Amino acid sequence: MVVIGIIVEYNPFHNGHLYHLTKIKELYPNSIIIAVMSGNFTQRGEVSIINKWDKTKIALENMIDIVIELPYPFAVQSADTFAKGAIELLKELKVEKIIFGSESNNIEKLIEIANIQLTNKEYKQNIKKYLNEGISYPEALSKSIMDQSNEYIKTPNDILGISYIREIIKQKTNIEPICIKRTNDYNSTELEEKISSATSIREALKNDINVIDQVPSKTYQYLQSQLFFIEDYFPYLKYKILADIDNLNKYQTVDEGIENRIKKYIISSTSLDELINNIKTKRYTYNKIRRMLTHILNNFTKEDALSFKDVRYIRLLGFNGSGKNYLNKIKKQTSIPIITRYKDLDDEILDFEFKTTTVYSSILNEKEKKELIEQEYKNKPIIKE
Repeated sequence: MVVIGIIVEYNPFHNGHLYHLTKIKELYPNSIIIAVMSGNFTQRGEVSIINKWDKTKIALENMIDIVIELPYPFAVQSADTFAKGAIELLKELKVEKIIFGSESNNIEKLIEIANIQLTNKEYKQNIKKYLNEGISYPEALSKSIMDQSNEYIKTPNDILGISYIREIIKQKTNIEPICIKRTNDYNSTELEEKISSATSIREALKNDINVIDQVPSKTYQYLQSQLFFIEDYFPYLKYKILADIDNLNKYQTVDEGIENRIKKYIISSTSLDELINNIKTKRYTYNKIRRMLTHILNNFTKEDALSFKDVRYIRLLGFNGSGKNYLNKIKKQTSIPIITRYKDLDDEILDFEFKTTTVYSSILNEKEKKELIEQEYKNKPIIKE
C-alpha cells in the first residue's frame, strides 16, 4: 500500500480535481490518499464557497480516505507558508508521495528550481534587485528563476509545486514529489465544457450560471444550498478597518506604508473589488491585497503569525474505513496529537480557527449562524462507511 498526500482547497471540488484523483488511482491502485485541505478561508484570501464540513463529505465521496484541516495561519498565507504547514502535516502522517497538478509537468525541472532557490545566492540577490525596481514579488521570483535556469515559471501550480518540493528538502523528509499535467488555466474566468478552473466556476455561480457540466454530482448537490463569497463580507471589513484605522499595520502583511492607501480609499470604496483595485500597486498584487484584507477581517496580526509558526496538531475532518485503519496504525508514531474534536486540545491555533468560523458564519441568518458555529466545537470527524 502506497500512502499518498495531496494538498487541496476544493473551492469547489470540480471535474479537474476528479481527474487528478482518477489519475492517482490509475498510477497507484493500492493506495491511501490523505488530503490536507484549507478550511473556510483559502490561500488567496477567498472564502470557501462551501463550508469545510460539506467539502469533507464531497472529498470522501471521491476516492479520498482521510481529510485533514490546514489551519488558517498556514492556509491563508503566501505559497511558502502554505506549503510549510501542509508538508509538516503530511510528514507527520508518514506520507510517502505527494502528487500535485503542474502546468509544465516536468518534475525534474521543478526539483532543480527548488534547489536553486535554496542554495543559489545570486538568485536571492536578484529577487531583491527586482523588488527594488518596483516589480511585484511573483514576477521578481519568475525573473530570478529565469536568470538561473532559463526557465520562466509563473503559472500558479508550478509555483506551488516548487514550494512543496522546497519544503520537502528543508524538512528533510523522504516524501517523493510527483506531478500530473494540469489541463486547464487555473486563473481562467471562462467556463470550459468539462474541466474548468475553480475561479471560473465561482464566477459563474455569482452570475447564476449553471455549472452542472463542470462539477461532479455530489458537488452540484451542495452548490444548491448556501454559498459563500468574499464580496459579501465587505460591510464587515469596512467597519473593521474604520474602527481600527490607526492600527492597521499590526495586521499580517500590512507593510511598507500600504495602510495609508487603505485609509485613503476605504470610505469612498463601495465594494471589495473597488477597494482592492484602488489600493493595488506593482508591488502589491490583487491577490496579495485580498489576502491582507482577509487578515484584517479575521483579526490575524503579525504577532499571531510569529506565534503560530509551526503546526501543533493534526485535526481530522473526516475519513473512511481504510483511512481509519491507517490512522490506527500510525497514531502512536506522530510527534503532535491527532485530534477529533475541538475540546480534545487547548491550543491557541485551534482557538483562532474557531474565531475564523464565527467570522465566516457572519453573513448567515441567526439560525444558520448558530448551527455552523456549533459544528466547529461539537462535530466529530465525518465517517464514510
